[in-house]
Amino acid sequence: MSFFESLGLWNWFVVGGILLIAEVLVPGVFLLWLGLAALVVGGLSLLVTMPWQVQLVIFAALSLAAVPLWRRLSSASTTDQPFLNRRTQALIGRIFTLERPIVGGIGAVSVDDTVWRVTGADAPAGSRIKVTRVDGATIYVERVDG
Repeated sequence: MSFFESLGLWNWFVVGGILLIAEVLVPGVFLLWLGLAALVVGGLSLLVTMPWQVQLVIFAALSLAAVPLWRRLSSASTTDQPFLNRRTQALIGRIFTLERPIVGGIGAVSVDDTVWRVTGADAPAGSRIKVTRVDGATIYVERVDG
């Protein structure tokens, strides 16, 4: 008990700094919140004199509150490129011209600078096809009339 009583309020800043540095070295966005909680407790300790037990309770409460807050903030983030890591999903609904005919259910289409394997009903090269779904690197298509 005397160990905790001997700790000064600056130790919260030291612990917070160590946790923030550890977050940089070991990524995972978990130690960041613990480090910020320690810094907040240190800041509160500068303003208000409180026993170490209260400081630990505040640190624990802030640490526990930070996890659901972080999850809410991280899931609410939006991007202007929703298909950034799912490029093939952006192809659904687009219409392309077959580069190679679909024979036996397999053909190829050129999308931008990449040739993709397509699966669908047999169709000659030059046919217009529409992407209906994507599974891995295989694009499922159907022929577009007209």
